[in-house]
Amino acid sequence: CYAVLCPLVERPDGLHLLFEVRAANLSQGGEVCFPGGRMEPGETPEDCALRETAEELSIPPQEVELLGPSDFICSQRGFLLRPVLGVVSPAGLARMRPSPAEVAEAFTVLLPQAAGGRPL
Repeated sequence: CYAVLCPLVERPDGLHLLFEVRAANLSQGGEVCFPGGRMEPGETPEDCALRETAEELSIPPQEVELLGPSDFICSQRGFLLRPVLGVVSPAGLARMRPSPAEVAEAFTVLLPQAAGGRPL
């Protein structure tokens, strides 16, 4: 079982999703993904997502406000993926330092806005 954090970031132009590009030396190197990885025994999806985010992006767990789990994904490769939604604080984003061993780069993408400025 795997877990990822779907990190949301508030910026002046709206709500963004934070993505990373996997380092070239990793399996699936160069792929765009969320921070995450394999759950350790006894670990919840939330614990795993926060741990992996700290390891990969140096964003401390206390700088992420968890909003809750999303629907799970069952991969064709036979593994279960548990996404967790969370908002990264401005301080957490300022502390972000991608680990070169795991992350080639990190970037954000603005979420589309509905009328009234709410994300779709």
